[in-house]
This record gives sequence, C-alpha cells and structure tokens, in this order.
Amino acid sequence: MNPDALTDQLSLYLDVLEAGSFSAAARRQPLTPSAVARRIDALERAMGCALVVRSTHAVRATPAGLAFAERARRILAELHQARAEAVSLTSAPEGLIRIDAPAPFGRRHLAPAIADFLTLYPGLDVQLRLIDSFVDMQGEHLGEVDLVLRIGPLADTRLVATPLAPMTRILCASPDYIRRRGLLRDPRELPEHDGLDWDALSPPHAWRFEVGGRLQLLRPGRLRMTANNAETLLFSALAGLGIAHLPTWLISDYLLRGELVPLLCDDGLPPAEPSGIYALRLASDASSRSRLLLEFLKQRFGPIPPWDLALQRGLKRN
Repeated sequence: MNPDALTDQLSLYLDVLEAGSFSAAARRQPLTPSAVARRIDALERAMGCALVVRSTHAVRATPAGLAFAERARRILAELHQARAEAVSLTSAPEGLIRIDAPAPFGRRHLAPAIADFLTLYPGLDVQLRLIDSFVDMQGEHLGEVDLVLRIGPLADTRLVATPLAPMTRILCASPDYIRRRGLLRDPRELPEHDGLDWDALSPPHAWRFEVGGRLQLLRPGRLRMTANNAETLLFSALAGLGIAHLPTWLISDYLLRGELVPLLCDDGLPPAEPSGIYALRLASDASSRSRLLLEFLKQRFGPIPPWDLALQRGLKRN
C-alpha cells in the first residue's frame, strides 16, 4: 500500500469512529455511506479481525478496533511529521539552533564542527553557549535551548539522548615528570606517584583499572593538585606536577606533540568507557534543523572519534 492510500484508509477509519456512523463519516469525505462501509470491510479483511461493531444507527469500535485506532493516530502523526521534514530539507533549511555545551569540549571540537556545518547550510544560524558548570550540563535549560551536549553518565530519563562519540580515558604525564619519577608500568604502582585529580566529585570511571581480572580503584599516593575543571588538571600535567587520568578528546593533541606521554598504552588505547558524549533534547520531537545538526555531528565524531584515530596511528608508529 502506498503512503497516500494508507493515510486515506487510516483517516477514514478514525473518521468513522469519531462520527459514530458510516453516513456521518461519508459527509466528511467525497464518498457515499456504502463506499465507506466497503472500505472498512476491506480494512478488516486486511487486518484479519473485526474492528467495528455495526448496528442500525451507530458504529462502535471493538477492543481490537480501539487498539488499532490508537496505533493509527500515531502512524498518521509520524507520516505527517516525516513529510514535513522531507519538505523542509528539500529546500534550503533556515532558522536558529540553540546549544549548550561543556566549555573544554566546545572550544576544541564542537565549535570547529559547527563552523563547518554552517558553511554547508548558509540559511541556518547557531547560538552556542559554552558552560563550565556540571549542573547546567544536566539539561536544566532544555526548553530554553534545543540541544545540550553532555559528557559522562546520564541520569535524567525524561531526556532523549543521541550518542555522538565514545569516550576513552588514559593515564598521562609530562616527559619531565617521567624523567624525575620514572615510567609507570603497572597501575598498582600509582600509590608511589604524585597525581592530579578532581576535587570531591571524580568522574565515575576515573582511576579504575583491570588488574587480575577485576576492576580496581587505584589512585596516586599524593595529590599535588585537585580541581573541579579538567583543563586545570591538564595544565598541571603539562607543568610536570604529576600523573593525570584524562579523556582523549582533551589531551590527544598534547600526546601527539610529545608534550604529554601516554602511560600503560603499550597495547593501544584502552576500551571506551560505558558512558560517552551525548546530545540531549526534550522528549518532544526535535526540529528538522536540530536533526540535521545531530546527523552531522554523529558523522563528524563517530563511530571512532577523529582524536582517537589520530592517537591510534601515533601509538602504532611509536
């Protein structure tokens, strides 16, 4: 059945239920009451069950008919939305997309990606707000903005999350620190080293390593710097203050330039964490503009992010 025929058939069935009779439904359509009855008969044969109970003066839905009507309404709504999006995207898309994102990731990766996106779609505009607050990244301002980028575990099931990229975290230190303190060869040696860590609320997968088939929490013995900001820990690692356990999206360029040294990566990058980088939106349908940007970012950042691809090639050369 083609989409137009399906739409007509479902719409007619819903009209019959709403109007309560074939004759009343026929007045809403360019059809006779007998033609409406024949089409409902054909629909029941196609479904293999009775959808309505007929009497002399009224038509009412059977239990199966009520369930079918609920599905039919959803199908018609989806078809309507799909057509609207297709029409909007066949012409040049226009309008504003509002985004909140973590400042460190936004500066390094999101802002350049959005610049390329806007070059492709000159009719679109983006309002990008870079935020350091972890609380704001929970999606509190959704409704004021269209999308919120979130890095790490997701807690709010009211929001729809689109995965954009996996996240990998590795140990790293500066060449100067390694010259002074030696090269870390086993995570169980961490208590003998200086480190850099988050103040109070660490990411849930930081400092966790598989040892003897079990995941263990192993931290440096002395914390030279604690902070609530990943970039602060990065700058401290570059200064040679200790070992940090940071995401590759933050440190890949420094590793490739030799300003930081990857630790415990003799066999390549460790597995990605269970959580990753997501775009959050409200459960209501996203605009075609937002969907267009989401598809662009998924292609840009996944399935293997460009920062991890560069590191994989760099580690193989070394």
